[in-house]
Amino acid sequence: MSQGRPQVSVVQRDGDTRTSSYYGRPVLKEPVWSWEVPWYFFTGGLAGASSGLSLMGRLAGNERLSRRALLIALAGASVSPILLISDLGRPERFYNMLRVMKPTSPMNVGTWILSAVGGATGIAALGEHLGVFPRFGRLAGALSALLGPALSTYTAVLICDTSVPVWHEARRELPLLFAASSAASAGAAATILTPPGEAGPARRLAIGGALAELVLTETMKRRLGDLLAEPYEKGEAGRLGGLARFASGLGAALMAFGGRRRRPAAVAAGAFILAGAALARWSVFRAGFESARDPRYTVLAQRERLSRDGGRG
Repeated sequence: MSQGRPQVSVVQRDGDTRTSSYYGRPVLKEPVWSWEVPWYFFTGGLAGASSGLSLMGRLAGNERLSRRALLIALAGASVSPILLISDLGRPERFYNMLRVMKPTSPMNVGTWILSAVGGATGIAALGEHLGVFPRFGRLAGALSALLGPALSTYTAVLICDTSVPVWHEARRELPLLFAASSAASAGAAATILTPPGEAGPARRLAIGGALAELVLTETMKRRLGDLLAEPYEKGEAGRLGGLARFASGLGAALMAFGGRRRRPAAVAAGAFILAGAALARWSVFRAGFESARDPRYTVLAQRERLSRDGGRG
C-alpha cells in the first residue's frame, strides 16, 4: 500500500453505492467561501447586465428605462465590492489584488473588471443624474456596458477553474447559465422600476433570460450525467434549485401574460424572477460544497470519464 496517498473504496450494498476514503477524509477540501459569495454572484451579474440594458435603452431613445437600469447597475456595482471584501475578511486583500494584473487568475481579473465597471458606472450616473461632465459620463456608460458581460460571467469561470466536480465539469454551461440569470435579473429589476409603457425591452429581457436559465440548467444536468447531476437535485442545493425553477417559471409566465398592461403584475413577476435568479446562484453554490464533500463525485466521475475515453488520461 502506497504511503501518504488517500485510498478510496467503493462498496455496493443492496444497490446502494457507498464511497469512503482512507482516513475517512474527503478527497477534496470544501470551498472556504461564505454566504457573501453567492450574493456577490447575484449582485455582480445584476450590475453587469443592467449596464448593458442601460446602453441599449439610450441607443433606442428610451431615456427613462436607460436611467433606471443605470441606477440598478450602480446599486449592484456598489454592493458587490462590500460583499467581496467581507468574504475576504480584510479590505487590504482586495487592494492587494489590484496591485498586479494576472491574466491567469480569474479572481484577479475579476477584481479588475469589478473595479472598472463600478468606477465607470459611478461616473456615468453622475453625468446622467447630476449633469457632471455629461459627455464623459456617456463614454463611461458605454465602457461599463462593454465590460458588463464579463462581470456577469467571470464568477462562473472562477468556480469552473476549481477542482470541485460539479463546477469544473459544467464549465461549458455555467458561464451561459450565469449570463442568462444576470439578464433575467436585470430585466426584472428594470421592469419593477419602469412604467409598463416604457419597460418593453426590460420585460423581454427578463422573460428570455428566465427561460434560458431554466433550459440551461436542465441542459447542464443532462450533460453532467446521473452521478454529477445528483448534488443539484438533492439536499439543500436540490431544494434551492426547485424553488429557483418555480420562481423563474412563474415570474416569466406572469410577466408574459400580465406584465404588459398591469403594473402590479409586472412588479410581482419581476420579484419572482429576481428571487429565481438569486436562488439559482445559491443552488450552484451549495451543490459545489456537496460534491466536494463526498469522494464519490470525484472518484467515480473520474472512472466514468476514463472508461468513456477508452482508458486514456
